[in-house]
Amino acid sequence: MTDGHSKKFVTIALIIAPFIVFILSLFIGKFRASPSDVITVLASKIMPSLGQDISQTLRTAILNVRLPRIILAFLVGASLSISGASYQGLFRNPLVSSHILGVASGASFGAALGIYMGVSMVIVQLLAFVFGLTAVGIAVMVSRFYKSSAALTLVLVGFITGSFFSSLVSFITYTADPNQKLPAIVFWLMGSLSSSSTKDLTFAIIPIAAGIGALILIRWRINILSLGDEDAKAMGLDPGKWRITVIVCCTLITSVSVCVSGVIGWIGLVIPHFGRMIVGPNHKALLPACISIGGIYLMLIDNLARTITSAEVPLGILTGIIGAPIFAYLLTKGARW
Repeated sequence: MTDGHSKKFVTIALIIAPFIVFILSLFIGKFRASPSDVITVLASKIMPSLGQDISQTLRTAILNVRLPRIILAFLVGASLSISGASYQGLFRNPLVSSHILGVASGASFGAALGIYMGVSMVIVQLLAFVFGLTAVGIAVMVSRFYKSSAALTLVLVGFITGSFFSSLVSFITYTADPNQKLPAIVFWLMGSLSSSSTKDLTFAIIPIAAGIGALILIRWRINILSLGDEDAKAMGLDPGKWRITVIVCCTLITSVSVCVSGVIGWIGLVIPHFGRMIVGPNHKALLPACISIGGIYLMLIDNLARTITSAEVPLGILTGIIGAPIFAYLLTKGARW
């Protein structure tokens, strides 16, 4: 197989594979559903006369529980992986992830604060979103006071900001009611899509699509930014302007993802390396590949979380257990950077 044919095969596989995993995921859950049942229920949204003999319970499970949850799993996985790849290129560091600038810690504090105050889940998600953006905003503003390397300073300030908000989260968990609020906070911090709904999907799909779409459109500029500020300026690019643009897009999709799923680690670190092994380091091919691979990965992890035990396992636990060995394996294979 020639190199051109190989690239064409990989491209087709990355396009088709998410749809296959998506369809198969609809069959997995507490209620057994045959392929014909799933197809009939989905078709009944267009032709209401179909599926009259299918129970309302199964219909609700497929349309109102599984469908939005699977779509969210794909969107969250795609968001975390594409933002991780963008940050790794932007900061020229293969060890950074989508949470590098403190967005996850800030969102965690917002959610923990909302649960601690006993507000509704909508307000909890809103607080998570606001504080996620706030954490990154603080990191960007504080980094401007330093005259050293802009990229390195931003990473270090992001680490400091994330540590600060993590300490606030620890304080809230320490003072929370151990019988009611503490378990809810801990479960949210471990990441889960168990409470996903159509409302969550409606809230997340537009900003995630906008952020991912923007990153796809400017992905060739990330190639230039990854060369360094001097080379970027020599090519007529304003590194400061485009660095902020990439950060805004990544922060938007990451904060929205954390709002609807909690904190899910390792995806933004591992998937970009896996993508480079498949399509190479060119961000024009890498970012679309990360969308496909990251979405597939989290859909599979979510399927495992729903079926591995009688009680659902938080996604953050599984991504950590699986992600760490995979990352170690990729390092032994010499993932391309």
